[in-house]
Amino acid sequence: MNLSAENGSWSNAIAMTFEEQPIHRQLFASQVLAKAGVRGDGALLSAFAKVERERFFGPPPWFYSDFANYRELASGDPVVLYQDMLVALDRTRHVNNGVPSLHASALNEIGVGVGEQVVHVGAGTGYFTAILAELVGPAGRVTAIEFDSTLAEQARANLASYPQVEVIQGDGAQFPKTEVNVIYVNFALDHPASAWVENLAPRGRLLFPLGIPAIDDRGTQLPFTRIGGFLLIVREDIGFSAQFLQPVSFVWAEGQEPPPTGRHEGLEAAFRSRTASAVRQLRWHQPPEPGEWYSEDEWGLSKKEL
Repeated sequence: MNLSAENGSWSNAIAMTFEEQPIHRQLFASQVLAKAGVRGDGALLSAFAKVERERFFGPPPWFYSDFANYRELASGDPVVLYQDMLVALDRTRHVNNGVPSLHASALNEIGVGVGEQVVHVGAGTGYFTAILAELVGPAGRVTAIEFDSTLAEQARANLASYPQVEVIQGDGAQFPKTEVNVIYVNFALDHPASAWVENLAPRGRLLFPLGIPAIDDRGTQLPFTRIGGFLLIVREDIGFSAQFLQPVSFVWAEGQEPPPTGRHEGLEAAFRSRTASAVRQLRWHQPPEPGEWYSEDEWGLSKKEL
């Protein structure tokens, strides 16, 4: 089969898909991408219009986060879910379906293509996994990893109509097992997991929230970040380029080993320096260099151009 012809047919199908969706989903997709500053990404626009958000939240009542408290939506009409807001999946653990415009901006930066192999780490109930499945099309593959067994079961049911998607319940820091084009991580971690970096294909892209967890007044770790940023890593011919896209707050990784002494203090100092925008590359299993934005023996983030 001619691949370019196949991709052309898929592009035409994408354009038709957007026009066929209900008007409230067309408006939602248009508003989300506009807020994210995304122009000319027809595939992403179509994906946000096509995927039904209500399938991934269960029956009402639904709760949204105003970033201080959870508030109940005073309607059971699914149309009210088509807003740019955090919708709760598990309020007790601060697990939410992320703000759509944040994810639209991130996915546009990654540039997920038709036919690519993608791993979605921290898939929740599968909403953004479905967006990824729309982007890769029937020729691609999306592997969704979710640590929480209940959420993984819900995601498996919600994504059953996508033959190109596999849902795995497990530790997202241990996946993928083979090379992939894109790794999209939706929980925060204080280091790049080895499996993520080492299994990037040439020109592969990894996007994850790097940060540190919040701590309450009693010194107890909370299930979300205190400070962090969306870090994009690309496997280049001579190493790994890296850049922070924007500050973010995400749910904190579950099931991880305690960090090495001084890591969280060092990362906090690096973020507080307000120089994250200067990061240009990931040092991986090479000796540390002077002047790195953040540095450990096995990895670091450098301000030097690759």
